[in-house]
Amino acid sequence: MVNLEICEGAGMEETRVQFVANGVPVSVRSNHPHLLSALREELNITSPKDGCSPSGQCGCCTVFVNGKAVVSCQTSLEKVAGGEVTTLEGIEESERKKYSDAFAACGGLQCGFCIPGIVVRAKAQVDKKGADLKREDMARHLGAHLCRCTGYVKVLDAIEMVAQGVTPDLPQVGGIGSRSVKYEAHELALGDRGYVDDIRVDGMLHASLHFTKHARAKVIGIDSSKALAMSGVTAVFTAADIPGELMVGIIYKDWPVMIPVGGYTSYAGDVLAVVVAQDRITARAAAELIEIEYEVLKPITNPRHAIHSDEIAVWKTQSNVLSTSTYKRGDVEAAFAQCAHIVEQDFSTQRIEHAFLEPESTLAVPSEDGTRLHVYSGGQGIWDDRNDIANLLGLSNEQVTVELITNGGAFGGKEDMSNQAHASLAAWLLQVPVKCTLSREESFLMHAKRHPIDMSYKIGCDAEGKILALHVRAIGDSGAYASVGMKVLERMAGHASGPYQVPNIDVEAIAVRTNNPVCGAFRGFGANQAQFAMEGVLDRLAEKVGMDGWSIRRANVIMPGMVWGPGQIMDDGCLGASKCLDAIKPAYDEARSSGKAIGLGLGLKNSGLGNGFKEITRAVVHFKHDGRIEVRHGWTEMGQGINTVAQQVAVEELGVDGSLIDVIVDTTRELGLGQTTGSRGTLMGAGAVKAACEAARAANCEVGVDHFGEYRVDWTTKLGEPGVENPIIHSTFGYAAQMVVIDRETGKIEHVVAAHDVGRAVNPQLCEGQIEGSVHMGLGYALSEDFPSDPETGFPLSKTLRSLGILRAKDVPKISVQLVESAQPNSPYGIKGVGEIGLVPTAGAVAAALYDFDGVWRSKLPMKRDDSSNED
Repeated sequence: MVNLEICEGAGMEETRVQFVANGVPVSVRSNHPHLLSALREELNITSPKDGCSPSGQCGCCTVFVNGKAVVSCQTSLEKVAGGEVTTLEGIEESERKKYSDAFAACGGLQCGFCIPGIVVRAKAQVDKKGADLKREDMARHLGAHLCRCTGYVKVLDAIEMVAQGVTPDLPQVGGIGSRSVKYEAHELALGDRGYVDDIRVDGMLHASLHFTKHARAKVIGIDSSKALAMSGVTAVFTAADIPGELMVGIIYKDWPVMIPVGGYTSYAGDVLAVVVAQDRITARAAAELIEIEYEVLKPITNPRHAIHSDEIAVWKTQSNVLSTSTYKRGDVEAAFAQCAHIVEQDFSTQRIEHAFLEPESTLAVPSEDGTRLHVYSGGQGIWDDRNDIANLLGLSNEQVTVELITNGGAFGGKEDMSNQAHASLAAWLLQVPVKCTLSREESFLMHAKRHPIDMSYKIGCDAEGKILALHVRAIGDSGAYASVGMKVLERMAGHASGPYQVPNIDVEAIAVRTNNPVCGAFRGFGANQAQFAMEGVLDRLAEKVGMDGWSIRRANVIMPGMVWGPGQIMDDGCLGASKCLDAIKPAYDEARSSGKAIGLGLGLKNSGLGNGFKEITRAVVHFKHDGRIEVRHGWTEMGQGINTVAQQVAVEELGVDGSLIDVIVDTTRELGLGQTTGSRGTLMGAGAVKAACEAARAANCEVGVDHFGEYRVDWTTKLGEPGVENPIIHSTFGYAAQMVVIDRETGKIEHVVAAHDVGRAVNPQLCEGQIEGSVHMGLGYALSEDFPSDPETGFPLSKTLRSLGILRAKDVPKISVQLVESAQPNSPYGIKGVGEIGLVPTAGAVAAALYDFDGVWRSKLPMKRDDSSNED
C-alpha cells in the first residue's frame, strides 16, 4: 500500500510505503533504493547485513517477504507494499535459539557477517522439507550466499543438525585444547552482534567519498559547488581541509588520504573529496556531483616496464622499485653442474580480491567538550589507525581512542586504513558523529589486494632425488602505495624453497610500484605464491627421477638442525613438516591404489613478523567489583577466534567460569604493537594473556586494578643481514600437507585431505574451521579466482562479487582435516598458528592432481581448465 503524506514546512509531498515489519505496521520513505536500505537506514533493523547492495550476490541481506526468503537489496519497496517482512529479529525466540545453538555447537560461523542471511535461507528450507532436507540440496540452495571464512562445511553441519531435530550439547567454556563454543557465537549467528555499520548514534551524519576517474593524472581543480547546493548536504572536505599530515601508511607514509589540487593520482582508489550529508543516500548522490579537472597521464601498468622506465608511477616517490630482497648460500652454479636432473620453469600468479563480506565502515564520534575523538574501526591494526588519525588531525595520540568492533572478515585486507581517516576528519571538523561505509565497488577500488608475482625457478637434484641447488627470480606488482608490499616480496623470497633442505640457493624478489591496484597483505603473504612454484618444480623433478610426490617430499623435508632457506638452522618445531607428511600417507596410499588422480602439496608459513622486527604485545586482566572479569588484548577479532583464545587462556590459567569473561580491545591502554597479521594473534595473544593471568595470580587476583602481562619476540634477524651466516628469520612456523583427489571420470575434485601442524590446538573446532575455510579459499585461488585490471587504465575489471570466481557451497568438495600437534619450543603452550598456512600447499596440490588427470603441467594461476595459456 502506498500513500502520500505532506512533510511539515517542506512545501512538498513525500511518498511513503507501508508494510508490516516483524509484526509491526511501519511506514518508510519511498526513495530508498531497495528494501534493505529501508530496513537498515530508516527502521534500524540490522540483522540483514549489507555486503554488496544492490547487486544481490552475497546473500547477507536475505529476509522473509510474505513468507518467502528473498534478497532484500534486490527487492523494491513497491514489491513489499502492503505485505509482511520478517527478519531474524521477528522470528520466535525458540526458533532463534534452535539455529544459534546449532551454529554455535558446530562451529558454523567465524566472522559471522554472512550467517544471519544463511540462517534465513536455512529456515526456509527446513520449514519446507524438515528431516528430508538433504545436505547436497541445501548446498545448492546456498548458491545465493557467499561465505569467505568457513568453507561451508560446518555451516552445512549446523543446518543438518536443525533439520534432523538434534538438540546440541553446548559445552562450557574450557581451557586450552577444549572445543569451546566461539565467543559471542549466538549473537553473531542471529545478527545481534553489531558491526560498525550497525552502530547508531544520535545526530550522526553520513560521509561518502569521491574517487578519481583516472589512475594517473594531475588534479587541476576540484569544484564542489553542485554537491554543496544539494539539499541535505552538510559539507564537502578536500585535502586542503586536513589540519595535519596528508600521508598515512603502515611502514612508509606514502599513501595520501586525499589528493590535493596540484597533486597526482596514482591508482583507481585515490580519494579527492569527502561529502557529508544527513543520510547515506544523499551523501552518495552528492559525491557524484563533484567535478574534477584533470591533466590525464598514461598509467604505468607493466611492472617489468616500470622497473626500467624513466617516468615515476607514484606521486611523491623517487623510484618504481619498492624493494629488492635477496640472499645466497653455497655455490649454486657449481651445484647445478653436479645435478643429475634439472628443471627450469616460469610461474605466474594472479591478483586476488579478499572479498571479506563486510565492506569497510568507520564511525567517528567527537567528545562533548570537543577535545577528543572516539573512532569505531574494524581495522586490523587499531594502534596504527590511532597514530595516523592523530597525525592527520594534528592531535596527540592521547586525544584519539580507536575501539575495535569485531569485523566481518579481513584476511589481511583491512591492515591499511581505508575510510577511517575520512570519517575522522569530517567528524573532527564538524564536531558531530560521522559514519562512512564503503559500497562493494568502492571497497574493490580502495583496499590492497594479493600480489600477482612472476617467478622463474631453476632446481636440480641428484640421481636419488635429493635437491642440490635452487635459483629463483621474482617480480611482484605491488601497485601504487607501499602498504606492506616490500614485506610480501621479502616473505616470498624467504619461503622460496618451501619446507625443504636446499644446500645451494640464490634468490632475488623485487616489489615494483605501478598504477595498478595497491597490493599488500593477504592470507599466505607471499608464501603461497612461492610454494605454488616450488611444489611445481618439485613434482616435475620427481617425474624425471621416477619418484612419487610423497617420496620426493619426504626425502627432502627439512628436519631439526638442518639449514633452511635464507640460512636459518631449524629447531624441533620443524618436525611438523615430516609429521604432516606421515599423517597424510595412509590417505595418499589409499587414493593411489584406488586409481584416483591425486596431487600432494607441502608447505610452511611463518607465524609472526620476524625479520628483525621487535614484536611486543601486552594484555590486561581486570577483576571487577560486580564479579565479571575483563580480558583486554591488542588483537583484531575478524572471525579467526582470537577473543575465544583469550577467553580459554584465562579459564586455563585462572580456573574461572568462562561466562564471566568480557573480552575488550581498544586503545585506552597501550597493549598493541603492529597489525593482527601473520598468524601471530593466537601465538602472541595467548602469551600475553597467559602472562597477565600469572600477574593476577601473583597479586591474589586483586579487584579493581589492571594486571598486566607481556609477550615478546625480539630475537629474529632481518633477511640478508650482513655478516649473519645463520639468521633466525622467524621464531615460529606452521606446516601443512594437503592431498587433492580428482575423479577420473568427471574431472572434478572430489576430496581434499588436509593434515596441518598447529603446534597446539587451543580450540580444535575453531582450528578445523580455519583450515576448511583456507582450503576453500585455496581452491578458488588455484582454479577460478582473479582480479584483473585494465592495462590501459589501471582500473579493476571486476565490479561485483560474482565476477571474482569464488567457489559457492555446491562447488566445494569434501574436506577432511587432520590436526597435527608438534609443539613449537619456547612458544606459549607450543602454539604455532593456523590462519595463513591453510592455503599455502593447496594450489600446488591442485596442479599436481590435474597433471595426474590429464597429463598437462600448469604454471599459471588460476588454472582454468579451458585456458590453453596455462600449459607449459
